[in-house]
Amino acid sequence: MTIGQELLQELTLEAKVTRRFLEAVPFDKQEYKPTEKSETLGRLAIHVAEIIAWWASVVETNRLDFIDFEPKNIKTTAELLFYFDELLGDAKKSLSKVTDEELKNEWSMTHGEDTYFTLPKRQVLRLFCMNHLVHHRSQLGMYLRLLNIPVPATYGPSADDDNVILTDRFDKL
Repeated sequence: MTIGQELLQELTLEAKVTRRFLEAVPFDKQEYKPTEKSETLGRLAIHVAEIIAWWASVVETNRLDFIDFEPKNIKTTAELLFYFDELLGDAKKSLSKVTDEELKNEWSMTHGEDTYFTLPKRQVLRLFCMNHLVHHRSQLGMYLRLLNIPVPATYGPSADDDNVILTDRFDKL
């Protein structure tokens, strides 16, 4: 099994969980912020979805430049899920065909002339793409909890979702 195929399995598992979180996002509360310094619920949810685009970017390019980045304008949960599913399909396609050799190449995240970091693609996928996704999904769970919206189970039951068995998450990757 290639590194890309291993990462694809992990992304598939995390995407199942992430999609359940995105399904719970109420866009009628998209302007909600738990603190003044926090991002809005709508922007956070869109960010969780758009992180999935980074996987294909890392595999297929050598850098991602945020100089002209504009977040997608999403107004409904259905639009959010469509966007997420579309990006996930692209990520899966990229990971399924990437070689181990390609994942040794360096990749940079930039903003114009400013380079935020440069790392081997394998590390970017593991440390930045996956960890970043899990980090912001966790934030999204906190927003849901504060809004009294049931929080989906993640790696085991949540206080709202106690009928999920962890091994169900690993079936049929």
